[in-house]
Amino acid sequence: MEKNISSPARDLEFLSNREISNQITNLKHRLSDSLMILGHHYQRDEVIKFSDKRGDSFGLSKIAAQSSARYIVFCGVHFMAETADIVTDEDQKVFIPDVTAGCFLADCADIKDVKSVWAELNRITSDIIPISYINSSVELKEFCSRNEGTICTSSIADKAMEWAFERGEKIFFLPDQNLGKNTAHLKMGIPQDQIVLWDISKKQGGLTEKEIKKAKVILWNGFCDVHAKFSFQTADELRQKYPDIKLIAHPECSFELCSKVDQMGSTAQIIQALDNSPANQKWGIATEKRLVNRLQKEYQNLDIYFIDDYQPVCKTMSQITNVHLLHQLQELAEEREVNQIIVPEDKQKYAGLAINRMLKLK
Repeated sequence: MEKNISSPARDLEFLSNREISNQITNLKHRLSDSLMILGHHYQRDEVIKFSDKRGDSFGLSKIAAQSSARYIVFCGVHFMAETADIVTDEDQKVFIPDVTAGCFLADCADIKDVKSVWAELNRITSDIIPISYINSSVELKEFCSRNEGTICTSSIADKAMEWAFERGEKIFFLPDQNLGKNTAHLKMGIPQDQIVLWDISKKQGGLTEKEIKKAKVILWNGFCDVHAKFSFQTADELRQKYPDIKLIAHPECSFELCSKVDQMGSTAQIIQALDNSPANQKWGIATEKRLVNRLQKEYQNLDIYFIDDYQPVCKTMSQITNVHLLHQLQELAEEREVNQIIVPEDKQKYAGLAINRMLKLK
């Protein structure tokens, strides 16, 4: 739920970047320790430069939970701010400079559809444990919690699956089909004929009852519109051109691509791989453009390439600009708490249980 939605006044849009930067800097100084700005790796450079901490979605929420700041301004997308509100104290308040900044992947799983499919699956088979990727709505996190499931990050999806198989015979994995298949087959070694995709547009998901009963992992047909577009052909081309190159892809990329790379990794794991890399190593990376551009600047001792001529930008992350950030800080400086994200108490309780289950997996 959003409280007191507010957008920047038109006059702010006519300020120069220098004027905007100066005003943000002054407001950060004015708000001082009461403020923490969190910036996701995929944010615009004009926004990320003002973040007190940068990171991936759950890493930033953990930072928020450890902070004593009264105001947490999350420069990311909606589900991330929801997660931050769940893990922070009651006296802390979470804001997002543009409340309409959603997530294509999270929106792939409408909770009404999920509940309908869940009922159908349980009619056909039994002993299913639901797992939701953290890139999902609070309603989906709540659903998994109420049905004895958990949530996971991309870096511990395999541990979540191991946890689930200790409690049931099958996994219902939502909403990212690529993360689910890449983890189940490439990391867990589950045969492909025991991994099926439930297509919400088809009757009974396009599956026979025999296929459902045989399956160990049932995938929802959601995907990240950024990562799913990377082409596996470019991986082959880079290998031919640079035989010593190391390839790393975010596990939201296609199964065809992830089958060809040296490593799969979350944004944090990609950065860690570069940290641990010997100098002058060539790296091909498949993830969002802004992060890769930033890494190319920060790791000048490495040769970093995109795994594709297509260089994707997360459009919903792009919705937050330095103008939005300035407006948010102006309002907070005047004690007007606009664009606050408040997760209702009942949903917070169950989603929080799922998050706690996840934390025990790490």
